Parts: sequence; structure tokens; C-alpha cells
Amino acid sequence: MLKIWTDGSCLGNPGPGGWGFVATDGKNIAERSGGEQNTTNNRMELMAVIRALNAAKRHDELEIHTDSQYVKNGMQSWMKNWKKNNWKTADKKPVKNQDLWMELDTLASNKKIHWFWVRGHNGDEFNERVDTLARTAAESLK
Repeated sequence: MLKIWTDGSCLGNPGPGGWGFVATDGKNIAERSGGEQNTTNNRMELMAVIRALNAAKRHDELEIHTDSQYVKNGMQSWMKNWKKNNWKTADKKPVKNQDLWMELDTLASNKKIHWFWVRGHNGDEFNERVDTLARTAAESLK
């Protein structure tokens, strides 16, 4: 099974942002990162998972480790009702970052994903690495 760690970073929120992911099958490790000039932390958290899923197209079952409760809860709890309510929140407001949530939903729809929340900055080797990748990508856009 492919294991993926993701993270997003933003300098300012909004401001320059970066995303990063590390993927491993237990033998090989791949990492990617990128950024956007004017974005938010939540958008970069979502983008990290989107980019990881795009890179893992041939894998049907994945573990995704994220320090973002926003991403994990969105995928595991909130999205079902957002879709049922025509992409509106419980208080009838449009879902923020709907474009990325919809893209993530499409990419995840044909995969079995096991979601894991990781406490950020707590010594998890790959979480620390993706934090560095995302922060470096954001800093390169200053």
C-alpha cells in the first residue's frame, strides 16, 4: 500500500503558499512540492492531497497522513452533507474552496483511502519533511 504524507503552508494567509507530499511504498520514496503566489493555508493543504492523488493514479488503496483537520474532516465527515446540500454548509453558506474540494472528491472517488491525522511538529519524520517542502516552496515565492 502506498503511504502519503501531505502538508500546506502559507506566508500571510492569504499570501505566497506552498504544498508538499512524500509518498512511499516501503522501498522507494518520492517527494514533490510547488506553490502559488496568492493563496491560503487551507487551499495549500487541499492542493497537497490533490497533487499526491494525481501522482498516485495507479494505486487503488492509499494511506494519507495529514496534520490538517480541515482536510481530514472535510473528506470523512463534511463532504457528504455539502454535496447533498448543493455545496452549501450547514448554515447555508457556500463551501469555501469548493473548486478544490470538488477536484479532490473526483480524484478520491475511485480509491480506498485510509485517513490519518498526524500532530504537526511532533517528530513524525515524513510530516516534518512535508512541512519543510511546503514552507520552502512558499518562501521561494516571496
